[in-house]
Amino acid sequence: MFQNREDAGKQLGRALEKYQQERPLILSIPRGGVEVGYYAALHLECDFDVIIVRKLGHPQQPEAAFGALAEDGSLYLNPWSNKYLTKEIIEKVIKREKKEIQRRIKEYRRGQPLPDLTDRVVILLDDGIATGSTIFAAINMCRTKNPKKVVVAAPVAGIRQARKIASKTAEIVILSKREQFYAVSQAYKNFVNVADKKVIHFMEQWHKKAAQKVRFDQ
Repeated sequence: MFQNREDAGKQLGRALEKYQQERPLILSIPRGGVEVGYYAALHLECDFDVIIVRKLGHPQQPEAAFGALAEDGSLYLNPWSNKYLTKEIIEKVIKREKKEIQRRIKEYRRGQPLPDLTDRVVILLDDGIATGSTIFAAINMCRTKNPKKVVVAAPVAGIRQARKIASKTAEIVILSKREQFYAVSQAYKNFVNVADKKVIHFMEQWHKKAAQKVRFDQ
């Protein structure tokens, strides 16, 4: 069990050291993945940013995801979604989440596009993987950007979802795989919801460190 997201990020950074020489780019999924990714990237001394992906929640049960949407429009739908949801409902939820994606790009990434992924080792990172919907949508997006390799990393995931992810990407690094896994909070002693303010704080801290490094290198 991890103490908190900082602890998980530091442990995950150590587990990802084999990629350090490849100058990877860590792309964290907000909100919870940002703090984990921040500390992992500090350990690896690699590039870091956020990739905006949103769960598509059932209108009556928003926490029950029937899929996910990435910022470039890449879509992942659970196989059962079309059986229980009409096309109109799905499109309504997608339209709503597109607005939230644009808001988060503006807030978290200062409205800037993603870094160029061409020939990069890209590490998609979250604080845990329960259903896997957001990770699958992020993988779909990254594949269109011609990366050298896409690696999925998280402190914890369900065994079944980890197997599914492993079949869709080059490599997967999970510190703890659990048979009975329903919520990411199960793996943390201290697990609190992450607000926009905290995400922005970590991104601002990262930009300051990056600017300091550029001045030092010069």
